[in-house]
Amino acid sequence: MLILIAGPYRSGTGDDPARMAANLKVLEAPSHALFKAGHVPMIGEWVALPVWNAAGGKHVGDDLYEAIFHPVAHRLLAMCEGVLRLPGASKGADNDVKIANERGIPVWYDLNDVPGVAA
Repeated sequence: MLILIAGPYRSGTGDDPARMAANLKVLEAPSHALFKAGHVPMIGEWVALPVWNAAGGKHVGDDLYEAIFHPVAHRLLAMCEGVLRLPGASKGADNDVKIANERGIPVWYDLNDVPGVAA
């Protein structure tokens, strides 16, 4: 399955690049376990960051940022077959879960609950 990993990226960072990078590492942490289980892990920022940079992105939270980051997640959810929601406050991740629920896409809150992932 293509599984979107959702959790805090920008939330709670004050837009500090080092804190955002640390959050991305947390998002990436379960990716190898998902891959070993036969899934394809996906994180919206893996797509959004290069698109934003290619479009000339300069300031986190500016209009260009807003026009790319959340829409990327919405487009990915059209292809994803599951969402792994990591802990932490995140409006974007909460919205990903809402969309997944509306579309009947399974949402897991624990990596070990994802089919095929060994505990």
